[in-house]
Amino acid sequence: MTNGSSRGRLTVATDLARVNVLSYNTIHMKTAGLLATRRSLVDRLANWDDQRRWQEFFDTYWKLIYSAAQKSGLTDTEAQEVVQETVITVAKKIDKLRYDPALGSFKGWLLQITRWRIADQFRKRDSMQTQGERSDDDRKTATIERLPDLNVVDFDVLWEREWQENLFHAAIARVKKKVDPKQFQIFDCYVRKEWPAQKVAAQLRVSVGQVYLARHRVSALIKKEVKTLERYAAT
Repeated sequence: MTNGSSRGRLTVATDLARVNVLSYNTIHMKTAGLLATRRSLVDRLANWDDQRRWQEFFDTYWKLIYSAAQKSGLTDTEAQEVVQETVITVAKKIDKLRYDPALGSFKGWLLQITRWRIADQFRKRDSMQTQGERSDDDRKTATIERLPDLNVVDFDVLWEREWQENLFHAAIARVKKKVDPKQFQIFDCYVRKEWPAQKVAAQLRVSVGQVYLARHRVSALIKKEVKTLERYAAT
């Protein structure tokens, strides 16, 4: 591989890394944060019959909720329960968010709901472990004492980190649906898997020039998708 092509791929990889980080040091200065759902989406979510919109919502946020739950100390099964219960809560209360600006951004609102559902799972776990071993009063006291203090483990920081990572992966997933499968495969092998351009070309039976072109096109689309998600952050 030539020095020029190496520098080109390094530049793309660096740009994607920057997209992934998205100025973490200044994130707390942003009121709504990254990946906040645009108001139009929030409005559409109020329609329980709109299955496509609910699927879009689930596809965008389930990994974020699941990952935050697991990294808070829950098991796979418990984290899946958090995802389900969080989505159900959002469905039931989305109208309140639409008409009550005091609740703040969707991002902050979703954080609080997820935090509550995680705490619910720890209470449920404790209840199952202690059932029949203590009196009601003793059990309640012990449960509170053993519940994880999500403030102590910096749940807000954890959420922010997962939010940013989810933003990046959500952008990639959306772009993958929009581009030609072959183009994305070339990009994936060259940029994400870091194969040499010649290897990508040989394995996928394309020219080296097509490898560079796919890298440029898909990278540009990912950056555009990230900017789109960020643009809706203040709504």
